[in-house]
Amino acid sequence: MHTARHDLTFNLRDAIVLGIVAAVGALISDDVVGALAAALLWSIWRYLRNVGGVPIVAAALTFQWMQVTVGIWYQGLTGRALDTMVKSDYRPMVLIGLGCVAALALGIRLGISLLERRRLSTPFHDLYALSWPTLITAYAATTALQGAVGFYAYLVPGLTQPMLALRFIRLGVVFLIVRRLTMPDIRIVPMMTIVLLEVLFGLTGYFAGFREPLVMVGVAFYEGFKPRNLRHWLVAGALAILMAGLATMWMSIRRDYRSSFDDENFAASRERQLDRIGELGSVWWRESRDPAETDRLIDRMWTVYYPALAVSRVPSTLPHTGGALMGAALTHVFNPRLFFPTKAELQSDSEMVRKYSGVWVAGAEQNTSIAFGYAAESYIDYGVPMMFLPVLVYGLFVGLAFQFLASRLSHEELRVALLTVVFWLTLYLFERSWVKTLGLAGTLLIYLGLPALLLDQYLSRWEARRHRDRLPDIYVASEMH
Repeated sequence: MHTARHDLTFNLRDAIVLGIVAAVGALISDDVVGALAAALLWSIWRYLRNVGGVPIVAAALTFQWMQVTVGIWYQGLTGRALDTMVKSDYRPMVLIGLGCVAALALGIRLGISLLERRRLSTPFHDLYALSWPTLITAYAATTALQGAVGFYAYLVPGLTQPMLALRFIRLGVVFLIVRRLTMPDIRIVPMMTIVLLEVLFGLTGYFAGFREPLVMVGVAFYEGFKPRNLRHWLVAGALAILMAGLATMWMSIRRDYRSSFDDENFAASRERQLDRIGELGSVWWRESRDPAETDRLIDRMWTVYYPALAVSRVPSTLPHTGGALMGAALTHVFNPRLFFPTKAELQSDSEMVRKYSGVWVAGAEQNTSIAFGYAAESYIDYGVPMMFLPVLVYGLFVGLAFQFLASRLSHEELRVALLTVVFWLTLYLFERSWVKTLGLAGTLLIYLGLPALLLDQYLSRWEARRHRDRLPDIYVASEMH
């Protein structure tokens, strides 16, 4: 198997499809912003759908796109205005958000194209060394070690990032298991067993631990999806309903659920956590029929309110910083705690929200942080249009890293698992700050990407030695015949 170079042309058929998509977007949202949003989503899937042989870049950017635009689609479909629309001038921020997603997508596409032109793709080999017993053992071991790694990582500050990166290996194992269960044909019972285990495991924790594993399941299923197979459509529908239902339920209950962790006994008991999830889930199910509750849920998913307030205040009330926020983020990232153990802790995002949005939100005093996001920070730093330049540059870096790994890793399962895990986690959140975005990208590339390259080389040499050792036997056998 070879990575294919992707068609980057734009022909008459593309123009017609794009026009139809934009018109539908405008019709649904009753807003020209909807036309622009729909056109951007089409472009992402047209030019980034299967780069590297996996749809993960398009999927991650689609999640960001959803966070920027979900409110306008909700209003267009229901006619109900959300609090964000009433309390802020949201449209400039939606346009800025779409511009950031577009700049990120363009940068990634440019980075991938640069390396596609400079080197030929290497052949991919199946990683037969990972047998089913090996995968199952790895799944059980990484699941059992999740809590311990998370606990001990913070005992040695200099090793926190590499130890936390090890937790993401589990996502790659989940991806490989589901991928094998869907190709060449789907095995529904074992696949849904894995899904159920991931949901139960992910619900017993402070954060939405079910989200990333379910994305791994969805991406693996997408790769083996057969449009003409009814069973595949039924499974796809079930997964979509499950993911949407869990996401909406979590957004509704997470505050009440997290408050329960103040009790140390609760925090240590998965049984009590599942019971609490069941109680809150039942309440959510009864209240989910209330349109007002749905309004609040969609408003929480739409991550533009505080950035929109900041756009209204900068530069009319507060000046642009001229790159101070980006400078601080780069300084923090390029001074790793491993070598600078006295480095200051990250400031809560809530502090920035308070200053630039003018709203006193919950912060470190309540053991929480209100997300602001890289787009808002870029606007505060540089304003339009210069704010899109750092986003484009970051996208270029991500694209180069993506294509480098995609072309250098010669074992297919190792390649697709690494690309899926690293670039989903790197790209999917719109409300993540620059310092966290850059820090996580660097951590994943260093502590997962480099070991994967070394493992790939080791396996290639091992296979070459095994092949050479077999040659005399093959020669003797041929002489006997």
